[in-house]
Amino acid sequence: MNIIVCIKQVPDTTEVKINPETGTLIREGVPSIINPFDTYAIEEGLRLKEKFGGKVTVISMGPPQAMEALKEAVAMGADEAILLSDKAFAGSDTWATAYTLSQAIKKLGEFDLILCGKQAIDGDTGQVGPGIARQLGISQLTYVFKIRHLDPESRTIVVERLLEEGREVVETKLPALLTVVKDINQPRYPTFLGIRRATRMQIPVWGAADLPGADSSKFGLKGSPTQVVRVFNPPKREGKVEIIQADSVDEAASILADKLLAEKVI
Repeated sequence: MNIIVCIKQVPDTTEVKINPETGTLIREGVPSIINPFDTYAIEEGLRLKEKFGGKVTVISMGPPQAMEALKEAVAMGADEAILLSDKAFAGSDTWATAYTLSQAIKKLGEFDLILCGKQAIDGDTGQVGPGIARQLGISQLTYVFKIRHLDPESRTIVVERLLEEGREVVETKLPALLTVVKDINQPRYPTFLGIRRATRMQIPVWGAADLPGADSSKFGLKGSPTQVVRVFNPPKREGKVEIIQADSVDEAASILADKLLAEKVI
């Protein structure tokens, strides 16, 4: 099994900063983590490799500091990693991101399965995974919480999808792309040997020039059909609080009821 896992390094949720000029997230120098949903995709890829053999390649697009996220994935057990980093990729929306990742996947060659987290916590769109599948022309199975059956010989996979109204069982042919939810597994911790291997590994960095056949006009901010026009904080909600003074709970309740009736709340 040749498995590709797409991950994203996201800002720590307590340290989100916005560039006021471009309206995009400032990632350089900001404490970051692997997108939590992507850790479940990594774990599922490793479990499939342990069951069927093959290799797991982790790929990410981002600034140079995203290398740390890839090294963590290698420390968990991934075999190879690729970083897509180029100023030409800066400002990409979900469509441009999916396009760039799909071009890198084409360069990697044949694969059986692509795994992604269901969404990134900094954007919450859930669009990149399906976008990659669309660019590659393969089936997409979203919100997967269980792989029921996978047969490399017949090239089929059966999964259960977690939907708001229940569960759905879907079968498709490989290659396919899956986006997974946290119910699918429990991610492992990096091992000591894995950390040593990740520290020594030289992870290749691909830029726009390393993606043969790609249309450079579809990269980055200029290749993004959607752009952030303005970022602002919503106005603070104003209100007042009145403390009801009374000698007993019953008296306080009566005063409150009178006030609610007077304000036509009830």
